[in-house]
Amino acid sequence: MRHIENSSVKGIQHSPFKIQNYTMSANLDSKAVQKTDFTLPGQTAFYRGKVRDVYSVGDKLVMVASDRISAFDHILPRAIPYKGQVLNQIAAHFLAATEDIAPNWLESTPDANAAIGKRCEAYPVEMVIRGYCTGHAWRTYRSGLRELCGVALPEGMKEHDKFPEPIITPATKAEEGHDEDISREDIIAQGIVSEADYVQLEAITRALFQRGTEMAAQQGLILVDTKYEFGKIGDTIYIIDEIHTPDSSRYFYADNYAENQEKGLPQKHLSKEFVREWLIENGFQGLEGQTMPVMPDSFVEKVSDRYIELYESITGKAFEKADTTNILARIENNIVAAL
Repeated sequence: MRHIENSSVKGIQHSPFKIQNYTMSANLDSKAVQKTDFTLPGQTAFYRGKVRDVYSVGDKLVMVASDRISAFDHILPRAIPYKGQVLNQIAAHFLAATEDIAPNWLESTPDANAAIGKRCEAYPVEMVIRGYCTGHAWRTYRSGLRELCGVALPEGMKEHDKFPEPIITPATKAEEGHDEDISREDIIAQGIVSEADYVQLEAITRALFQRGTEMAAQQGLILVDTKYEFGKIGDTIYIIDEIHTPDSSRYFYADNYAENQEKGLPQKHLSKEFVREWLIENGFQGLEGQTMPVMPDSFVEKVSDRYIELYESITGKAFEKADTTNILARIENNIVAAL
């Protein structure tokens, strides 16, 4: 996500893969936001990311959380009803709960799928923090390496074991393609972020992760790992983009974590991993020559229900579905009224 003045008009990269022929439900797809193409009053720039459509309006950013879903770095053909609302409202929930730690970009959420806030100059790094040897950390560890982004990893760990203390493993922000791991030392040495600013980013990252861990525990969850993005206006550092959502974070259920670790069983988690599993079962992992499967209506509805379950599990609040009768007009009208 870019909070930068010269964000250019971009489109999502077209997938090089063949896509299955499929019959879709017009009624189901009409409830989802595949993309927006608004022309907002005072608009100066537009950027389309994997999930969000971002409009620059003066010194403000308008972010529309679409219902697009990605996996293996590719946008899937069908959008998921209410997914954007879930992400937008979870992010707003956690940004409001962390304002005492650091200021954030968000000023208002005029629509279930939209947020308006300050346009910052983004730091070109993501601050990834990991409490457990899971995902990328485990794959690195399993390969035999005992260092990740310049951070030493202890011997004798199993998959999903808790680190003695959370580790920060930054990644550079790529305009296209994959983000790349980078060490604290290289970030400072290359002048990507000044040492003074980086020290602040690390401190804020640890404080946010601690708060997220405490809030997750209240819901019977474990915040496993997550990422934060930051920007700057003048001398002030702001939290930007989303925090603690299922698209940016990984959660385990706490009640059976210890037992599963002891028995070597998989951990029950809250994430979109089940979508990746469905794609793998249907022969797709983002590799050349593979055909991208298209989710049938029944699975789209299942994914939608799962995202709503994620919202309620993470926030402890009941989810209220927004009106999808004319969803694009609703979003645009609410944004314009708020500007």
